[in-house]
Amino acid sequence: MDTEDLTAELRRVNERNWDARTPIHVASRFYGVDGSRPAESWFAPFEWDDLGPLAGRDLIHLQCHLGTETVAFAERGARAVGLDISGRAVEQARRIALAQDADIEYIRSDVYDAPAAVGDRRFDIVYTGKGALCYLPDLDRWAALIAELLRPGGLLYIVEFHPVLTSLGPKPGPDDGPELLLRHDYLEGRGAIEHNATHTYTDGPALPPEAARVYEWAHGLGHVVTALAGAGLTITGLRETDLLPWPRWERMVRDQASGWWRLPPDDPRVPLLYALSATRT
Repeated sequence: MDTEDLTAELRRVNERNWDARTPIHVASRFYGVDGSRPAESWFAPFEWDDLGPLAGRDLIHLQCHLGTETVAFAERGARAVGLDISGRAVEQARRIALAQDADIEYIRSDVYDAPAAVGDRRFDIVYTGKGALCYLPDLDRWAALIAELLRPGGLLYIVEFHPVLTSLGPKPGPDDGPELLLRHDYLEGRGAIEHNATHTYTDGPALPPEAARVYEWAHGLGHVVTALAGAGLTITGLRETDLLPWPRWERMVRDQASGWWRLPPDDPRVPLLYALSATRT
């Protein structure tokens, strides 16, 4: 099997994994699709500042999963489209939007096929992130399709987990102290990373064994910026923040201003999330 065929098979494995995750996530407290977690809670205040007014703007949310964030865009007046590789996630996203009276079009498609999936439509805003880029093996190809989806002057906005966060690993080992340890690559280059986890990242039951495998790819911040610049986009902003929308580690404390979470004041301040703005000229 050549590299291209192997990568396609790994992404089909990921699709099966996300199909299996979907019913667990829908029932979880983490996502709160029963109304216990409002759509706005997934956003830091700076996101709305960076995005600007959304009323009447065409926006596509790539790798949208359940559409919990996509709903917030519709609530602010955007003509929102959500796109995801998981057919089961798209089904649930449509159901959630209907229950919240949110006018959103959802499309089941691999992100690499997004331009073909939307036809000749182009967008004022492409939004993606919070756990999306790690499932993409080829950032140059991804950046090129972003440029294709945007109208001239359109905005790409990424809010993504910082590679520092992903390199620290999900939790300490059983014999570790409270210190955060480097466990995974920050930089790209080693190819697909296989994870075989019994549970997904939310509360809820175990994944079926046949769908527990998932593959991720490391992307350093320089890799992301260089791919977008190579596609002809102009980087207009890059924020790094120590805030997260959920407590990754038990000792994280809630930030009163945003409702998000950060490490205790005495810990070193490290970036956990970044927000990147880029425009198509």
